[in-house]
Amino acid sequence: MKSPHGILLVIFSFAAFAITHLVEAQNQEGFITLDCGLPLNESPYVEPETEIQFLSDENFIQGGKMGRIPANLESENLKPYSTLRYFPDEIRNCYDIRVEVGRNYLIRAMFFYGNFDELNVSPEFDMYIGPNKWTTIDLQKEPSGSGKEIIHISRSNSLQICLVKTGATTPMISTLELRPLANDTYLAISGSLKLNFRMYLSNSTALLRYPKDVYDRTWVPFFQPDNWTHISTTANVSNKNHYDPPQAVLKGTAIPKNLDGPLTITWRLENPDDQIYLYRHFAEIQDIEANDTREFDCVLNGETITINAINPKYLEIETMLTTIPKECNGGICRMQLIKTQRSTLPPLLNGFEVYSVLQLPQLQTNETEGIRKYFFIILMNRINWQGDPCVPRQFLWDGLNCSISDISVPPKIISLNLSSSGLSGTILSDFQNLNHLEILDLSNNSLSGMVPEFLASMKSLLVINLNGNNLSSSIPKSLLNREREGLKLYVLGNKHLCLSSTFIDTKLKRKFPVTIVAPIASIAAIVVMIILLFVLREKMSSSMEDFFQHYVNAMHSEPWIKTKRRRFTYSEVLVMTKNLQQPLGEGGFGIVFPVFRLLHVYHGNLNGSEQVAVKLLSQTSAQGYKEFKAEVELLLRVHHINLVSTVGYRDEKDHFALIYEYMSNGDLHQHLSEWVTYVIKKGDTSKIVDPKLQGNYEPRSVWRALEVAMSCANPSSAKRPNMSQVIIELKECLESENARISTNQDTNSRHSSVELRVTATFDSDMYPKAR
Repeated sequence: MKSPHGILLVIFSFAAFAITHLVEAQNQEGFITLDCGLPLNESPYVEPETEIQFLSDENFIQGGKMGRIPANLESENLKPYSTLRYFPDEIRNCYDIRVEVGRNYLIRAMFFYGNFDELNVSPEFDMYIGPNKWTTIDLQKEPSGSGKEIIHISRSNSLQICLVKTGATTPMISTLELRPLANDTYLAISGSLKLNFRMYLSNSTALLRYPKDVYDRTWVPFFQPDNWTHISTTANVSNKNHYDPPQAVLKGTAIPKNLDGPLTITWRLENPDDQIYLYRHFAEIQDIEANDTREFDCVLNGETITINAINPKYLEIETMLTTIPKECNGGICRMQLIKTQRSTLPPLLNGFEVYSVLQLPQLQTNETEGIRKYFFIILMNRINWQGDPCVPRQFLWDGLNCSISDISVPPKIISLNLSSSGLSGTILSDFQNLNHLEILDLSNNSLSGMVPEFLASMKSLLVINLNGNNLSSSIPKSLLNREREGLKLYVLGNKHLCLSSTFIDTKLKRKFPVTIVAPIASIAAIVVMIILLFVLREKMSSSMEDFFQHYVNAMHSEPWIKTKRRRFTYSEVLVMTKNLQQPLGEGGFGIVFPVFRLLHVYHGNLNGSEQVAVKLLSQTSAQGYKEFKAEVELLLRVHHINLVSTVGYRDEKDHFALIYEYMSNGDLHQHLSEWVTYVIKKGDTSKIVDPKLQGNYEPRSVWRALEVAMSCANPSSAKRPNMSQVIIELKECLESENARISTNQDTNSRHSSVELRVTATFDSDMYPKAR
């Protein structure tokens, strides 16, 4: 016989069979039927052949474009296949459908190309269910159309069906349908059930669907006239099980013409390694004589798969199924119904379904609901926010970071960056559904209202960035308590947010991020001072010696700019820079989270004599006035002989600038670290420490301070200590030196009780070699 798998294509040769119309309508509760590419103004409509109501898919997907097959093909096909949705953009495009958790669904997708784009290139692409691949659609092999069907138990209330581009052609889809099934039917030990074929044994030509089948399953007629005899009845068959095949399936049956021979069906699997489940529907429709018996076994590739012989009941359905999946050697399956020795009548079969097991090993992310309400706001800027947010890895959503340990463990969202995403209103409580979130960045939006207290109850949170919003009132006490325990909280740029004096004092004592700029400036000064202690005494190469001597002389001889720090006009900025004639480089504004990144630095002259550096904000920068204002206020307060002085600033509309003292002869990196690298290679502290100390120092303390300074200049951020570690190390250096000088002081008062120690690691060419 021909492969029933091939017969399934009859479904998609839309003119081949007429779908028999049943007058009485039946309940379509739970049906989701999408006509893909249908304009909203044409939705909904009732398809007359099936009486099923179709909806536009526009509210179920964000990407894609609408297409329509040529007019000459529309008349030959059912209305749902006249339109389609195609996806020229993005690699993955996903339908997001709300479903019932734990419900068994029949999911059917139909594809009819119809040369809608006049390119005459049939597409090939993959289709996913959630994060797992379902199948490949190849319309080059199936030019008359293709359909895929799966029975799947939903594990969440959101089901994603995704089309994934795999080559040069464009994915497309005609219809997408979901049908709820009885939860005690079509159950697999693991995985879902992918339809191979579903047929009823009849010499009819009618394709059966809804409303004849209450679940809208598609039944294809199949018959072998040379080998079988068709018998039928007009009596209704009692359907007492939940599989509920149509009456048209149960009222007809096939028996072998050789009354002593088997009824045989052979088919080939698409994938030879597939495991399959068989569902066979039997009903005795002949009123047999009392001395007759119809009894038979079911054999698959030589193996009897029935425990007891099958004895169909008169006008009553009986469904036999394999409780464990079976395999077919080489992908060739041969099922035989063989009558027993005591049977006087041949075997019969009414309907037959075959499914392959589709394993879906990758568990989906369960925490998507925590960001769903922000989905449509953000989607305009982040079109890849479709499907599962974490897996597959190549489709990870922008702004997210996930912990993915094993495919059998649901991925966890651990970082969410929604900065500059156009968010407004209050911070929704849905975030607390992200049970494993460690970093939440909501900065630079228009969020308003109070800082919610539920943030304190998110125990996994380590960092919360609320900079640059319109939040008001005060920070909840519970959140401040969390901050004392180590949570990093950023709230700069919320002008209506109350920061009480107690709150600020607490911040300063603990040096936490809200007021971290001043401590960083102080520590930076300390680090610079340490480096400036060392004066080159050893003979060096001429180039390095000249540079270092010039640096030392400059530090002692060049006067500091005495100009009063003030507010300049933009015209004054243009004059001092000669219309921005001499660029020096690039820079950036911002304190904790810089937001002005597109900056240029220009050389200038103030009053014709004093050189300055002008850091000018590019007009293409998106935002950042709050950050600019905060940095200006800070820099105008902070001054030190070892820090570049701030001369003034400019804050006209669209023109923001900071004006600094100009430091010539090398960049900051050279002044702070590169010259020291050359000096410390010799390893003798007596030749590099300021001679004014006259040897009155403890060498180990000097080396320890030097190690801290050099670790702060390490090019790798992972190898640089944080400021807390630097403070601890420098304090201990100072205390060690004090202990040497003032041995009569109480040792306990000189040593801090600390738990955190620094282990500095240097590149081979930076590490002090000798002690």
